[in-house]
Amino acid sequence: METQVVELQFALNTFYLLVCGALVMWMAAGFSMLEAGLVRSKNTTEILTKNVALFAISCTMYLVCGYAIMYPETGNFFLSGITGLGEVDGEGYAPSADFYFQVVFVATAMSIVSGAVAERMKLWSFLLFAVVMTGFIYPMEGRWTWGEEAVFGLYSLDDFGFSDFAGSGIVHMAGAAAALAGVLLLGARKGKYGPNGEVRAIPGANLPLATLGTFILWMGWFGFNGGSVLAVASAGDANDVAIVFMNTNAAAAGGLIGALLVGYLLFRKADLTMALNGALAGLVAITAGPDTPVPFVATLIGMIGGVLVVFSILTLDKLKIDDPVGAISVHGTVGLFGLLVVPFTNGDASFIGQIVGALTIFGWTFLASLAVWFVIKALFGVRVAEDEEYEGLDISECGMEAYPEFTNK
Repeated sequence: METQVVELQFALNTFYLLVCGALVMWMAAGFSMLEAGLVRSKNTTEILTKNVALFAISCTMYLVCGYAIMYPETGNFFLSGITGLGEVDGEGYAPSADFYFQVVFVATAMSIVSGAVAERMKLWSFLLFAVVMTGFIYPMEGRWTWGEEAVFGLYSLDDFGFSDFAGSGIVHMAGAAAALAGVLLLGARKGKYGPNGEVRAIPGANLPLATLGTFILWMGWFGFNGGSVLAVASAGDANDVAIVFMNTNAAAAGGLIGALLVGYLLFRKADLTMALNGALAGLVAITAGPDTPVPFVATLIGMIGGVLVVFSILTLDKLKIDDPVGAISVHGTVGLFGLLVVPFTNGDASFIGQIVGALTIFGWTFLASLAVWFVIKALFGVRVAEDEEYEGLDISECGMEAYPEFTNK
């Protein structure tokens, strides 16, 4: 009887992890719709191609080498497969379920880069960067954090008291750091900034799509954070999952309200794009520690994240860092904030540990990404020609338009 109970727990944990992984995979659709809505119509096909291709590349590269780099004790099972059940106990799950859950996180980090470099980057240069990012850069910082290995053999983040429950830093800030490196090398879109430095708004083509994308991401985030409990087959685990779900939703709602209110105070308008980014900011902010706050604090964390993202987007624009979808602000600025608030609710985390962890993640990812972007630029170039940017990347990069019936030809 006891053996049957243990095996049932193993089966339930495995199934739960797979379902949560599928929810996180659904976030790829969210990023696709969000970015397709926030770019101009002439770049829609290209941004969608980037999103589906980066997901496939992420899955393949993490299977080929990324997972083995991040968790070296697992070995490389790309050719041999995973043999055995793993540890069958109350907290166990199938190793292949763990891989599947981890691989969709990798794709999420890479999706962040896609939106930030939109509308002016060469498709194949972007996809080449995706190969390195998902096969090496991300797995290395994951090895030092969730993999619990010493950073270049010098120091262990665990010894400093670093904690990142579901990846505010490990996934989101890392993606933003890679995006920032690419944006700095790439430059702004033509016409984004005037001769006197004034910021010119470039509206997205389809706000209904952007809104749909946000709701899809909001839904997928329950798998992102809830799945990071890694078990559901005991009363304690089930309760932990419920708390994470509740706090995740509360933070998203708080983030949207915060951004909407601040946007109204600044612009005297209800800015939909700021509200959407506010919801995502709330989700990013709570991801580092959704398991420990009470609901009021989770809502407050999300609301502060929503306020921060508005000011971050405006500040980056003033610095002429052109991010068409606000990805660097949502995932980078707020990802850092999410890490720094963890010690307020989690006694096992320390401020020093969070700062050291953030510096490690950002420093490695930014510098490694910048080096890769430089190499790609030298060999193949990273930016499309000016006439191609004006015409739209749908034609120059993909040879087809997303909305052909609306063009005058």
